Amino acid sequence: MDGLLLRSIEDNIPLEMIYLSQDQKISQRRLLVKEVNDDYIRAYCLLRKQMRTFRRENILSLMPNSRSNDPFLH
Repeated sequence: MDGLLLRSIEDNIPLEMIYLSQDQKISQRRLLVKEVNDDYIRAYCLLRKQMRTFRRENILSLMPNSRSNDPFLH
């Protein structure tokens, strides 16, 4: 997972994430990772169109974006 997160930061590559929120709801997000630490990631969420913070322990799945080959310029 760390490799994907770092690649998103370095190459501005969007990722698809399945995430479990604090209230136990599952969501699928497309995001551009901006910052990573041991507990959290900060990313631009393409669904909400704003910066969001995600707990690493709540990430259920993380994969390269498969919807588009176009690079994002954020």
